[in-house]
Amino acid sequence: MTLLRAVAAELPKTASLPASLVAVAITAIGSLGITLLNAFSVRNAIQSGRTDLVGYTSPVEAAFSAAPLGTVGAVILGVVVISSEYTANSSELGGGRQITTTLTATPRRLHVLIAKAVSVVLLTAVTAAVTMPACLTVAHLVVGGAAAASDDLTDTIARSVGAALYWLLTALIAVSVTVLTRSGVIPLIFLIVNSSLVSFSLLLTKLTPLARYLPDLAGLTLFARGPFAMDHPLGPLPGGLVMTAWAVGLLTVSALVFVRRDA
Repeated sequence: MTLLRAVAAELPKTASLPASLVAVAITAIGSLGITLLNAFSVRNAIQSGRTDLVGYTSPVEAAFSAAPLGTVGAVILGVVVISSEYTANSSELGGGRQITTTLTATPRRLHVLIAKAVSVVLLTAVTAAVTMPACLTVAHLVVGGAAAASDDLTDTIARSVGAALYWLLTALIAVSVTVLTRSGVIPLIFLIVNSSLVSFSLLLTKLTPLARYLPDLAGLTLFARGPFAMDHPLGPLPGGLVMTAWAVGLLTVSALVFVRRDA
């Protein structure tokens, strides 16, 4: 099977996974929900004259403050596209794993992994292309003319692209880690907790400034602005390059492992 056919077969397969639908819903609906809460907080603070109660008064910032939730959806998508292959079927279906059927249909393992990575990239990109403009639109509608500060359209577009790239690279890192562990539990728990509850990378910055080169912190300025909880964060360009290097490096290692070891 050619690579193009492998992608064509893998894309609908990935999109039809129940967990993939959950990932898209978390990214899109969750981000919109957080944006709404942020926007109403901003509008109420401006109208009451208590802008000291919020960290920003811009509808754009209200939208991008919700962007980190999209990384949770990206993690889920990146993990399940691999972990679903190693999950045992029900006893009625023989208790086998999907990976056996997948490798039978597509013997070239590298094609399988590339097709899965491309499917994740496409689904994440489409989700981001819908979610970020929707969040920005909702934020502007809610805040309306209450915001005194004007936002730079060019910067807003660049940050939207940056948020999409951040989600995409996060999903690819999740794919790589799941290939190495052959289980969805460990990467799912660790990556979701790190991106939403307790940032282990941020904690490490208290010990060494080199922690800012970890992928999640390095790429943060692709969409985030303003004060950070760490000293001297990388800029959008170097940060994006560092995060991309992490994703490419991990994908390369996972590809070597996936091709050489037993299914």
